[in-house]
Amino acid sequence: MGNDLLSKARAKLEREVLEIEKRTDMTDDQKADRIVVIFSTACAGVAVQPIPFADIFILTPLQAYMGTRLAAIRGIRLSEQEATDVLKQLMGVVGMGLLAQQLGIAAAKVLFPIFGGVATIPVVFGLTYAIGSVMDRYFVAKSQGRTLSASEIKQAWKSAKRKGEADGKQRESDIRRHTDG
Repeated sequence: MGNDLLSKARAKLEREVLEIEKRTDMTDDQKADRIVVIFSTACAGVAVQPIPFADIFILTPLQAYMGTRLAAIRGIRLSEQEATDVLKQLMGVVGMGLLAQQLGIAAAKVLFPIFGGVATIPVVFGLTYAIGSVMDRYFVAKSQGRTLSASEIKQAWKSAKRKGEADGKQRESDIRRHTDG
């Protein structure tokens, strides 16, 4: 029974994340959207944990790995280190707003240890959603032989962050329920 459940979980993980680029029942855009939502949910779940500053050491690698999956979907071979470099490059364009939000999340966890983590769900979901959406646009452009301009990156960031935070608010109770175990 336990091995059967583990096998089913492993197969789902492979199908939904590890080998999603091989699926033929979805478009590349659907695959990318699915990856962005999965990783945004995971990062929001991590952020609920009442450990100030520690989540940046967990979130950044998760977001970089999300980048490797998005690159694979778009037909670009990318190591996790290369994805981290792309993440840093894109976030450099977005700028200090991201740093300020990370510091705000950490401060909320210090000042309001119980509620600080929970209050961050829409923010972290939105940030990760925006990171994933911008990375996907970057990889789509790269696969077409072009580079996104700073203004294209900033515009994509604003739009995706707004959409991601709204989506994070809608998913907040589910994320909280799955992390309260």
